[in-house]
Amino acid sequence: MEQSVSRVLVEMAVKTALKNIHDSPERGIRNLVDMALQCAERRFQHNFFATAQTMLQNEDSAYYELVRDTVAHTDPGRLYTFGMNLGYNACTVGARHIRENEKKLGCNIPWAVGLQTEPQRLEEYQQAVQEGEELGIYMWMLFAGRQPEKLLPLAEDHPDSALCLFCGTEDLTDAFLDEASNFRNVMLLVPFAENAEDRCAALRDRRMLYSVWYQYGQRDTERVINGEIFDGAQQLAPAFTVLLPEQSCPKEVHRLAHQAVQSARSQQTYRTILWEMPGDNCLVDSIISDDTCSVYFDKRGDLCSWEGKMGGEEENLFQNALADILVRACPKERAENRADSQ
Repeated sequence: MEQSVSRVLVEMAVKTALKNIHDSPERGIRNLVDMALQCAERRFQHNFFATAQTMLQNEDSAYYELVRDTVAHTDPGRLYTFGMNLGYNACTVGARHIRENEKKLGCNIPWAVGLQTEPQRLEEYQQAVQEGEELGIYMWMLFAGRQPEKLLPLAEDHPDSALCLFCGTEDLTDAFLDEASNFRNVMLLVPFAENAEDRCAALRDRRMLYSVWYQYGQRDTERVINGEIFDGAQQLAPAFTVLLPEQSCPKEVHRLAHQAVQSARSQQTYRTILWEMPGDNCLVDSIISDDTCSVYFDKRGDLCSWEGKMGGEEENLFQNALADILVRACPKERAENRADSQ
């Protein structure tokens, strides 16, 4: 990414803020949010950071404990690189490019894209990430069904993007963790399941940034609403706890899960940042470009929403350019018509 004067100034400010957070987590994180509020370009961004500023006035916030723990057990270079890729590249400069390209192309462009991956498709994923960055997309959620090490060249070849790599517990071998530790723009996600404690401890020993993920369905409704899953996940000391709905999960359960996550975040109860994937991805997307657009591509390369497949061969990532797919499947007029009908 181009080294503009504004980026250099932001880099200097963030490095100073990270040092201050290490010395005084409470004051440091408040100063970082204050700086972000001053730099907010749009009304929605301003409201977001203003809300965060208000929340951090709570001296008993569990987020202070999260910040202290994360800073103490994560390599500062990883926090800086991943933080800049997410906060500056994806949500600031990338967001600006997304808005420009949405006007030019007449379609909605997601701020983040999910890819269900197959190890033999690396070349196609390289092309997709390159095309995405040209549109302004710098946040990628990679669901590695197997052999996650095959995806690490994406981190090397796209150092400006933030890559969240969702793995299975059995794939988080010590050899893989050693290899993944070479890339500061990668955050590994551990399934909230058996053996998660051991793998999180291994990540912690390597001072790597990590989170946990859990795929929920209708059977989990009560455990999500009462916070049982959140409480269990925070024991693993993850930065984020990400909830993913099963394909068959009813819309009402989606809604209840997102409400539970939003409520818990506002109450600042848990020392992990809760994230319900469909709802919160749409929330960020609405902050960036007013409309919402949350999509992923399955293992066959087909475009999908969290409610199912969205198109046919013309919306296949392995056969068509990403921009062409979004123009066909996510036109602006579709969002406008939907808003008019509500």
